Amino acid sequence: MDTNTSDKILIEQSLSGNKKALEDLIKKHQDWIYNVAITFVGDKDEAADLTQEILIKIVTKLGSFKQKSTFKTWVYRILKNHFLNMKRGKYETNTTFEQFGQGLDQLPNESLSNYSYEVEDKLLVKEAKISCMKGMLLCLDREQRMVFIIGELFEFTDTIGSAIMEITKENFRIKLHRAKKQLYNFMDNKCGLVNKNNPCRCARKTAGFIKMGFVDPVNLHFQKNTITSINKVIDKKIETYKNQVLSEYQKLYQEHPFLQSPDKLKSIKKLLSSKTIKETFNFD
Repeated sequence: MDTNTSDKILIEQSLSGNKKALEDLIKKHQDWIYNVAITFVGDKDEAADLTQEILIKIVTKLGSFKQKSTFKTWVYRILKNHFLNMKRGKYETNTTFEQFGQGLDQLPNESLSNYSYEVEDKLLVKEAKISCMKGMLLCLDREQRMVFIIGELFEFTDTIGSAIMEITKENFRIKLHRAKKQLYNFMDNKCGLVNKNNPCRCARKTAGFIKMGFVDPVNLHFQKNTITSINKVIDKKIETYKNQVLSEYQKLYQEHPFLQSPDKLKSIKKLLSSKTIKETFNFD
C-alpha cells in the first residue's frame, strides 16, 4: 500500500470516528513536520512547539481536506502558511550572510583538547557543524528557507513544491535557484567543509560555539533521538548537476540527522479528548 492510499484510508477512518486512525495519521507525519521545523528555526524546543501547533491545525482542519492534492502536500501547505506568518523565532535575527561570516571570523580558533567534556570530541564537532550550517540557513529569508528545505533538502519536485508554496513551477525553480546560489556561494567562500582553501574549520570553532551556547556539550540537540539521516528518507530526484560543487553542499545538508519528534502525543491525545474534537469526529 502506497503512502497516499494509506493516508486516504486513515483520513476516512478518522472522519468516521476512529480515534486510533487519527492518532496513527498524526504519528505518521509528526517526525517529518518536526524535522522541517528544526531546520527552519534552528532550535529543538521551538521546533517541538511548532510541530504541536501544526498537528493541532491538521486535526482541526482535516474535514476540509478535499483530496485535490496528496495529503502530504496539503500538510506542508498548512506548515508553510504557519511558518511564514508566525512570530520571529529565537535565532531569527535578520542576520545577513556577511554578518554571519564576520561572526565566524571573530570567534577564536581553539583546540577542544584544552577543555574536558563528557561527550566525545568528534560528536561535539559534528554538533558544531550542524549548528553552524543550520545557522547559515537562517540568513535566508523565510520564503527562501522554506523553498530550500522542501526543494533542495527534501527534494520535492517543482510540481509539489509550487503547490505547497502556491506559486508557479517556474517561479518555484527560480526561487530555489536563488536560495541555493546565496547559501552555497557563501559556503564556498567561507566554509572549509568542501573548499579546503577556506580557513574556517568546525573543530577550531567548536569550543567557541559551546561558550556562546550554540552547542550544548551535555545534550546534543541535533543528534539526540536520531532515526536515520535525511538522505535515507527522501525520494531522490534523478538530476544532472551542471555544477558539481553545488551537489557537494546539498550532500552535506542531506547528511544531517533525521530526528524523532519529542513525544508531544500526550498533548495531542488531550486535544483529541476535547469536546470540540469529539463532536467534530464523533468520538466516544
